[in-house]
Amino acid sequence: MSDTICAIATAKGGAIGIVRISGPKTSEIISEACGQASLTSTPRKVVFTPIKSPEGELLDEGLVTYFPSPNSYTGEDCAEISCHGSRYVLNKVLETLIRHGARLANPGEFTQRAFLNGKLDLSQAEAVADLIASTNHATHQMAMSQLKGHFSSELKKLRDQLLRLTSLLELELDFSDHEDLVFADRKELLQLAETIDRRITELADSFETGQALKHGIPVAIVGKTNVGKSTLLNQLLGDERAIVSDIHGTTRDTIEDTIEFEGIEYRFIDTAGLRQTTDAIEQIGIDRAKQKIEEARIIIWMLDTQPTQIEYDEMKQLLAGKEVICAHNKSDLLDKATFTPYIDHLHLISAKQGDGIESLKKGIHEAASRLGLTGNELIVSNARHYEALLRAHESLKRVKVGLSALICQGEGESSFITTDLIAEDLRLTLAALADITGGAITPQEPLNNIFSHFCVGK
Repeated sequence: MSDTICAIATAKGGAIGIVRISGPKTSEIISEACGQASLTSTPRKVVFTPIKSPEGELLDEGLVTYFPSPNSYTGEDCAEISCHGSRYVLNKVLETLIRHGARLANPGEFTQRAFLNGKLDLSQAEAVADLIASTNHATHQMAMSQLKGHFSSELKKLRDQLLRLTSLLELELDFSDHEDLVFADRKELLQLAETIDRRITELADSFETGQALKHGIPVAIVGKTNVGKSTLLNQLLGDERAIVSDIHGTTRDTIEDTIEFEGIEYRFIDTAGLRQTTDAIEQIGIDRAKQKIEEARIIIWMLDTQPTQIEYDEMKQLLAGKEVICAHNKSDLLDKATFTPYIDHLHLISAKQGDGIESLKKGIHEAASRLGLTGNELIVSNARHYEALLRAHESLKRVKVGLSALICQGEGESSFITTDLIAEDLRLTLAALADITGGAITPQEPLNNIFSHFCVGK
């Protein structure tokens, strides 16, 4: 933290390039590199200046902006040099800064310093990487929500509630010899623990949604052989991605690709046609199709004729619990008076002609909305956060069991669970949530909370 670091902050090949510098010697190094002692006298002002090597060679002319501590990204003295995007020029500028006393930054070190200086918590720091990697509206919104601290704020609320719960139990342990002290009703404590656990479970359950939005919502196209599944995939992707043939059983493996519409990325999966077969290779494809049905969040059931009641019942059983859209293909050949009356979310399409494809896309987006995949609710997408929430949930389960046992004990039943064991599980819950933001729970905090909320020994 005592070093001054520098790095190129822009991708290779742009017309403009930016070099960043952060640390205690920023002002001195920038002034020497630009030959202007007063360059950093006006914070956050863009200054046009020459940039020179230590030998006085003019490297470029650019813009320099100085951000003094603590009002910078890293919380330290910080500056940005905007110059031409030539890789040679940027490297020479970087070399100049290093020769004046900076060192090359390690990967992620600017954001690491922002975290260590309290400008970001750990979950917000991770959101910076997610924001850089975002590829569509949904992933951008998730990253921005986390970067703005919405997830951190939610965890802070849970932390405060848990700290209150812990404080009440610590109070009982530390002042149990005071007979006149009245503690909170254990049934109320149990109710509070259940409320906190419900919210932690909701956040953990959103991880599946977060992963779907990050990697593309999986949409499986299923149906009998030769109904036009591969043709539909090609229409949706706008590319000849799958082989199309009149021969039954052409698709023998799953084919996947992604497209974005309505600001969300969808991962479409063309599957082998479902039918009885003696072909061992085709059967492997059918088995994989059924596996993809399990993994998919949305199913497009494709038909080209009116299904019999038996066919409908079989598919209903196979697709149970899934969000299903029915795409009735070959609408140009279909007698519209006979289309399936017992299927919801029905779309008449012609995969070959492209008719009804936009309507089908709209239906897919509506299905995603019904699954809660398009809203602005707080969504967990980071595996580390998910694992920490699961640990918090497991600890809280033990807390609820312990409180229930104490309630029964108060009603005359025997119990081996003591208050100190419950308090320890609460501390583990707090520690798990603290791991997400990079904070820590000190032993003094529950005691401080006691004296800030209760009149002890007044």
